[in-house]
Amino acid sequence: MTLTKNKHVLTWVDEMIALVKPDEVVWIDGSEEQLEELRKQAMSTGEIIKLNEEKLPGCYLHRTDPNDVARVEHRTFICSRKEEDAGPTNNWMDPQEAYTKLGKIFDGAMKGRTAYIIPYSMGPIGSPFSKAGVEITDSIYVVLNMGIMTRMGKEVFEALGDSNDFVRGLHSKATLDEENKYICHFPEDNTIWSVNSGYGGNVLLGKKCFALRIASYQGKNEGWMAEHMLILGVENPQGEVKYIAAAFPSACGKTNLAMLIPPEIYREKGYKVWCVGDDIAWIRIGPDGRLWAVNPENGFFGVAPGTNEKSNPNALASTRQGTIFTNVVHNLDDNTVWWEGLDKNPPTNAIDWKGDKWDPASGTKGAHPNSRFTAPAKNCPCISSEFDNGKGVPLTAIVFGGRRAKTAPLVYQSRDWENGVFVGSIMASETTAAATGAVGVVRRDPMAMLPFCGYHMGDYWKHWIEMGEKLGDKAPKIFNVNWFRTDDEGHFIWPGFGDNLRVLEWIINRCEGKVDAKETAIGYVPNADDINIEGLDGFTKDQLEGILEVDKDLWKNEIAGIEEFYAKFGDKLPKELAKELDTLKNNLK
Repeated sequence: MTLTKNKHVLTWVDEMIALVKPDEVVWIDGSEEQLEELRKQAMSTGEIIKLNEEKLPGCYLHRTDPNDVARVEHRTFICSRKEEDAGPTNNWMDPQEAYTKLGKIFDGAMKGRTAYIIPYSMGPIGSPFSKAGVEITDSIYVVLNMGIMTRMGKEVFEALGDSNDFVRGLHSKATLDEENKYICHFPEDNTIWSVNSGYGGNVLLGKKCFALRIASYQGKNEGWMAEHMLILGVENPQGEVKYIAAAFPSACGKTNLAMLIPPEIYREKGYKVWCVGDDIAWIRIGPDGRLWAVNPENGFFGVAPGTNEKSNPNALASTRQGTIFTNVVHNLDDNTVWWEGLDKNPPTNAIDWKGDKWDPASGTKGAHPNSRFTAPAKNCPCISSEFDNGKGVPLTAIVFGGRRAKTAPLVYQSRDWENGVFVGSIMASETTAAATGAVGVVRRDPMAMLPFCGYHMGDYWKHWIEMGEKLGDKAPKIFNVNWFRTDDEGHFIWPGFGDNLRVLEWIINRCEGKVDAKETAIGYVPNADDINIEGLDGFTKDQLEGILEVDKDLWKNEIAGIEEFYAKFGDKLPKELAKELDTLKNNLK
């Protein structure tokens, strides 16, 4: 039985079913009864293991194939009709070639299996921000995860009506053959094909595939933005909430910032921080001319290792109910889960992420370094009351960040929107070679979108600049932060974590014109007196002044790296960014 009369959906589903040839077809209506039935099926085959109902109610453990544990960027393609539209930072495949090549792999891939047809909405159903998708998959694990990560079920078809504006996703685990694993995006066709993987980021097609790669292309064409950004609200003691969207490359504390717990002196005054989203923001110009953002997701797909009561208590609390854990340790003593960095007590009677008996003394890791939890966002103790608001939240500031040992100050403000786009375009993080104490490679990751931009990055920057022209003086102010300045021994100077609220407070004060700043070669840097360091034991004003310094010599060295990166984009580099680079050079003279 189908759940829709939409002829565009039905025609496409018929074509795909004819290709993959499943034994059975099941339409997912989103009801708890149907999901419970699927959980029982998946438990009977060992695909998922039910965990301790008292300690982890409604939680399950899943293991992926050991060769299938992360996003595979080298097998991820943008299949635009013209190669130049994919740009130099994406892998490109000709769409006809991709359809033919993957079509052969998909042919009969679901024989002996069930095809599940999942209608889902990215964003609250019926919101002007939201977009519908339909994913066909042969994995119950995918159905259950999509049920957490998206708004899933028949209401999506009701909101879609007879429109053709939905993203078509086809996924099959097929044989999990590594050599034939492909994640292909067809931006002009609103289509995603993923085959031979069972891992989250490659198969939960609503996530990075749709919400960033396809949506960034849709946003360019329709005049909005899909960004790899968290959204948080800072509530002051008067009860006013200001919203910030922020982009960070991986391993820069993005989830920790999204779920920040204010330091005690701020909590006592009545400050609160609300999480609207931890990973993706869809941003539009609202009726009032300002930028408004929604989180298109409905859950968190977080990295488990390192998540603990100290590093991120809100993320940990989110996982205590209705969560699917992937590739973590199974503690057989009480049928719960464990991972490295959770606590200092690894279980002694345990099964590792590969399904083998595990001894913590063996020196091997019990959980995979990229093991995950899929948790409902509504579990988060600091989830914003605006989380489900289809109108979104108005952005006061946009923040970019990276991990730099010496170059970038703790925080600086761009001179204007175009300069802010420049700041985002040169975002970078360093790898550290701890053994020799040498600072490693600088990796550029503009706007944290390098692996996720569904079209040419030069055109993407141009879209940012055009959005700024439309916004005029209603544009949010743009800032850059760097929590990772180190001393000569390589120790972090800034305390980070909850204390990052001190920097956010300065950012909001700047947006409201409440504090001055010093103009430097790179932008506006705080006066040390304007960042509150009260209650920071052992952190001095001298240290603060040190991490606010802009070292011109380091920035002169930085120029060469920026020029080398920009050279990739040839004549697609927006002239505005070339001009910003020239200005920086002149400022450093």
